[in-house]
Amino acid sequence: MRLSRFFTDHTLVADAAVVLDGDQAHYLGKVLRTKPGHQCLLFNSRDGEFLAEVTDVTKREVRLRLIEPRDMTPDSPLPVHLGLGLSRGERMDYAIQKATELGVTEITPLFTEFSEVKLSNERADKRAAHWQKVAISASEQCGRCSVPVVHNPMPLADWVAAVPAGQGYLLDHTGSAGFIGTAPDAVCLLVGPEGGTSDAEKALAIAAGFTTVRLGPRVLRTETAPVVALTALQLQWGDF
Repeated sequence: MRLSRFFTDHTLVADAAVVLDGDQAHYLGKVLRTKPGHQCLLFNSRDGEFLAEVTDVTKREVRLRLIEPRDMTPDSPLPVHLGLGLSRGERMDYAIQKATELGVTEITPLFTEFSEVKLSNERADKRAAHWQKVAISASEQCGRCSVPVVHNPMPLADWVAAVPAGQGYLLDHTGSAGFIGTAPDAVCLLVGPEGGTSDAEKALAIAAGFTTVRLGPRVLRTETAPVVALTALQLQWGDF
């Protein structure tokens, strides 16, 4: 039977006790109806993955004992920072979930000219926290021990300006074809929102040294484009 996996910031060492609370305790205790003696997996990027056994379940907490480390699924050799134009609701969640499954290391939501989503500072913080939970859940499901960092939203121009030389790639259906050449040390991939990137934003990225990339003859939806692009990147320079 497949064991449930849970991300935790706790230090993981054999024979140590770990206490889970909040949503994780609720899921273990109420949804999975976990009992003492049941087993699951705990992981983080520092310590890897450990087999754990439940020792006690209360209304608010689940206590576990770490048994032994497990072999880790290695990260992709290609670090990818995804700059993703803000889109609505489930589209953004889907893109972040699938980007996590495809090995992305960082995600920055971007305010763009054609973004229909407007966020105050307080709402931006809450959405970033929500998207981080989406990334954690996707890592739990897909077998990763690392969880991509989801940064607070920022203007596209500020993100583009911070991209190191030679690492920027802009998805553009009028651009050049595919990811070609020698693999860079890392990739910063820019994907627009529902309306795409504006001509001014494309010009800004190109002036900053971004390479335009065309993913076939059809225009892809904002939640589809990062999935296709990340798959192509992993096939060309990563671990697919």
